[in-house]
Amino acid sequence: MVHWLKLPIHATPGAKRTEAAGAHGDALRVRLGAPPVDGKANAALIAWAAQAFGVSKARVELLHGAAGRQKVLAIAFDSHADLACAQALVAVWMASEG
Repeated sequence: MVHWLKLPIHATPGAKRTEAAGAHGDALRVRLGAPPVDGKANAALIAWAAQAFGVSKARVELLHGAAGRQKVLAIAFDSHADLACAQALVAVWMASEG
C-alpha cells in the first residue's frame, strides 16, 4: 500500500541554493537554486524533495502549480512509518525561520 504526503509549497526560484526555508502561510517555503525557465525550477524542486525525503524522483509528483509559486507535491512512501517521519521533518522545517 502506498502512503501519500501532499505537500503545499511556496517556491522561491533563483536562490543561491535549494533548501527548505520555513513556512509561508500553510505552505512550506522552498528556495530553489534554479531559474523559473524551461521547467528548471520544477525539476530542482522535485530533485530536492526526492533527496530530502529519501525517495526516488519517480515517487515525487508535481500535482499543481507548474507555472506559479504556489505548488503542491505528492510524495509516495512505502510505509506509514516512512510517511510519519516525513511529516515530522516537514513540521521541523515549517517551525524554522529559514
